[in-house]
Amino acid sequence: MLPPDNFDPEIGLAETLEPGLRRIVAPNPSPMTYRGTNTYLLGETDVAVIDPGPDSPAHLEAILAAIQPGQRISHIIVTHTHLDHSPLARPLAARTGAEVWAFGEATEGRSTVMQGLAEAGLMGGGEGVDHGFRPDHTLADGDVLKGDGWTLKVLHTPGHIGNHISLAWGDACLTADHVMGWATSLVSPPDGDLTDFMASCDTLGARQWRVFYPGHGAPVSDPNARLDWLVAHRRAREVSILDALAAGPATAEDLARAIYTETPAALLGAATRNVLAHLVDLTGRGRVAPEGTLQAEARFTLNS
Repeated sequence: MLPPDNFDPEIGLAETLEPGLRRIVAPNPSPMTYRGTNTYLLGETDVAVIDPGPDSPAHLEAILAAIQPGQRISHIIVTHTHLDHSPLARPLAARTGAEVWAFGEATEGRSTVMQGLAEAGLMGGGEGVDHGFRPDHTLADGDVLKGDGWTLKVLHTPGHIGNHISLAWGDACLTADHVMGWATSLVSPPDGDLTDFMASCDTLGARQWRVFYPGHGAPVSDPNARLDWLVAHRRAREVSILDALAAGPATAEDLARAIYTETPAALLGAATRNVLAHLVDLTGRGRVAPEGTLQAEARFTLNS
C-alpha cells in the first residue's frame, strides 16, 4: 500500500530539486519501488547520472533528453546492483561514452557470514539482483569523485545489499535505498545483512545532514531524525521477534505472520525476509539459535 503523501511527480520529467541537482523518476512503480526509481542528474556542465535505473528504453530517452546544450554526461554512478537501479548503466554508457562507477559486482561487499551462507546454499535471497553488472571503475569507502562544479564522497553503506553506497554532496547525501522517507529498506539475506545495515546507520548518523535524497520517494528533510527512527524501528522489531519466540520455536514466516498483522499479503514475503535478517543477526549475537542448519526455512528458538 502506498503511503498517503503528496509525492506524485511526472514520470520522465527532469525536475530541479536545488541548484545543480535534478531528478527523473523512472516508469517502474510498484509496492517495492513506490512511484519509481529516482535517477539523479548532478552538475551543470559535467553531469553525473546517479542510478540510471531499470532496463527501460523510455527512461533512457528521458535521461538523454534532459542533457542540455553545453552539458555532457561525464559519470554514470550506480549505488547498488538491484534491477531497479543498475541495468540501464550500460546502455547509457553506450549512448554517451561515459564510464560506469560503482562499489563492485553483485556480490561485492557481502559480509563473511552472508558469503558463507550463500556458498553453503542455505539461503534463497538474491531477489532482483543484477548479476550481470560490471562497472568500468570500482569505488571504495572514502573515495572522492569530481566533475566541473561538484564533488561527491563515497560512503560504503552495506545492509540493503553488500555493494550499496551513499554519496555525500556537501551537507546533502544521496542515500539510495538505505534511507527513504516513504518506507523502510528491505534487508533480505544473503544479499541483505541487518548487522551491516545497523552499522551503516551509525556511519550516516555520525554527521549532521541537511537533506537526504533517496532512491525512491521524496527528499528526507529531517535526515538525522529519520535515521534515529529507523534504528528504533529495527530495535522494536527485534523485541517483537524475541517476545514471539518466548512462546515457542518458530520460522521466519511464522513470526512475520504473527508480527506484521497489517501488512498486505503481497508484501508478506518481503516481511518474512526482513524477519529472517533479524534472526540471522540474533543468531550471530547468540540471542537465538536455529534448530539444525541455519537456513531460510529453519525454526528458531530462544537461547536461555
